[in-house]
Amino acid sequence: MAVGGEENGGGVLRQRQRGCGCSKADFFPEESFASWEAYGRALRSTGARLADRLTARSLDATELHEVRARSGADMKRDLTWWDLAWFGVGAVIGAGIFVLTGQEARDAVGPAVVISYVVSGVSAMLSVFCYTEFAVEIPVAGGSFAYLRVELGDFVAFVAAGNILLEYCIGGAAVARAWTSYFATLLNHHPNDFRIHATSLSADYSRLDPIAVVVIALVCAFAVISTKGSSRFNYVLSIVHVAVIVFIIVAGLTKADTSNMRDFTPYGARGIFAASAVLFFAYIGFDAVSTMAEETKNPARDIPIGLVGAMALTTALYCILAVTLCLMQPYTAIDPDAPFSVAFADRGMNWAKYVVAFGALKGMTTVLLVSAVGQARYLTHIARAHMMPPWLAQVHPRTGTPVNATVAMLVATAVIAFFTNLNILSNLLSISTLFIFMLVAVALLVRRYYVTGETTVADRNKLVACIAAILASSVATATYWGLNKSSWVPYAVTVPAWLAATTCLWAFVPQARAPKLWGVPLVPWLPSASIAINIFLLGSIDSKSFIRFGIWTAALLVYYLLVGLHASYDTAKALAAEYAAGRVENGDAKPSAAPM
Repeated sequence: MAVGGEENGGGVLRQRQRGCGCSKADFFPEESFASWEAYGRALRSTGARLADRLTARSLDATELHEVRARSGADMKRDLTWWDLAWFGVGAVIGAGIFVLTGQEARDAVGPAVVISYVVSGVSAMLSVFCYTEFAVEIPVAGGSFAYLRVELGDFVAFVAAGNILLEYCIGGAAVARAWTSYFATLLNHHPNDFRIHATSLSADYSRLDPIAVVVIALVCAFAVISTKGSSRFNYVLSIVHVAVIVFIIVAGLTKADTSNMRDFTPYGARGIFAASAVLFFAYIGFDAVSTMAEETKNPARDIPIGLVGAMALTTALYCILAVTLCLMQPYTAIDPDAPFSVAFADRGMNWAKYVVAFGALKGMTTVLLVSAVGQARYLTHIARAHMMPPWLAQVHPRTGTPVNATVAMLVATAVIAFFTNLNILSNLLSISTLFIFMLVAVALLVRRYYVTGETTVADRNKLVACIAAILASSVATATYWGLNKSSWVPYAVTVPAWLAATTCLWAFVPQARAPKLWGVPLVPWLPSASIAINIFLLGSIDSKSFIRFGIWTAALLVYYLLVGLHASYDTAKALAAEYAAGRVENGDAKPSAAPM
């Protein structure tokens, strides 16, 4: 079966251009869906196919060439480090900094909130390093989906990517509804004044938000017209946003009182780390920038500068904003909902609340824009692998953007934003994001220490044992922390166990691969630390988020077993049959080169 392709004279598969049709062939072109009888045969083979896909690890070249070609047209390579840096700033600095800082400073950590921001920033920077190496080596639109597919296999990649798409939809809907609230505040209205109250609906879904839908639609238009145009719009808004933040810092420091910082750590070390788990979510968004690697002119230079530079600037601004707030007011007097606005009002600068609201609007707009660009590219690459309908993988030949995927994701986001109360959305914390950051760090260790056909069985087994020990010790530390016990004895076991596992990996397992262009320093220490910190932060998340994670993951598994598994299996086998050299993906490779 040919999968939308044909061979040219050199025997290389070439993707046929398809229009944006909506026929069955656009959604289910695979052999397993040719008829009900074929589908029945596929379902009866689910066990064997799942066993194959569980061990199927894609290749760098496959993601860079064959998989990318399934979109028909290429994305335009016109982004530079400047674009990526401002995309990073725009993705990360939203309204959260104006709310989370006050909430945690008052209730969890006090003036030491600045230390919490440093801890969160270090954790985020470790993840940035891992993402950067992958984005430089595999510059495709799939982001973490492509990285996990190469190192941990199809199955893990699909479960992880499905969860992050849900987070994008929920996060985008929450930001869009918050946009309406801040817009109303800016015009001296109550946040619900611009919403329609549908009394026949449940209270949590009765405040209909047409403004949120309009904002999402406008963002969608920008995202599909041009990535470079979206970049220009983003960095103009981001520069304005940074200017507003600088103004808040300068104006706030003119009202500083150093006596407010005397009781610096009223809640102790536990307060610092508990707050850092919450404040970590103020850094989420940079992963969307990695999905733009395919559109970057010089990935080896632009991605490290753009991603690391954006995170460094963001961390610095967050820390200075936190210090400014705590200097303006005693931490006990900070308002948890509108900390900067109330602080300025208490210091005789009531007019400054409009500047804060304006800055928040700018921040939320850029977050929505970068989220729209990133989530569409995640979905595009998933569809390229035929785990989602390949219609979603199509790139428009004129704009060079994934129009179908962008519209599909933003329609889903708009539906959620139109009906769902902000409190419901905000309770669904980003457990999936931390989970994927942890998996990317694991994948980086696998990438450095395991190469199919080269790594010996003994070294492979030692690698598995070390990674398992790192994960187990990290989970044990996070679990005990979550139990809120005061004894230090368990930490005296779990932390040295993590240190010993990482030391064994460093000392006894040889690296099988060196980065070609840019690499994470201090491997395995930095990826191992990223694993530990992300799992530690997972241990601080509420039980409702884990329940939601479990329910959504179960739904993903049902879809995968009924549709995604068979479509991706057929695609991999069809491509393998069309190449004289053999398999494109090495899930059931030669016995002497069995995957890990």
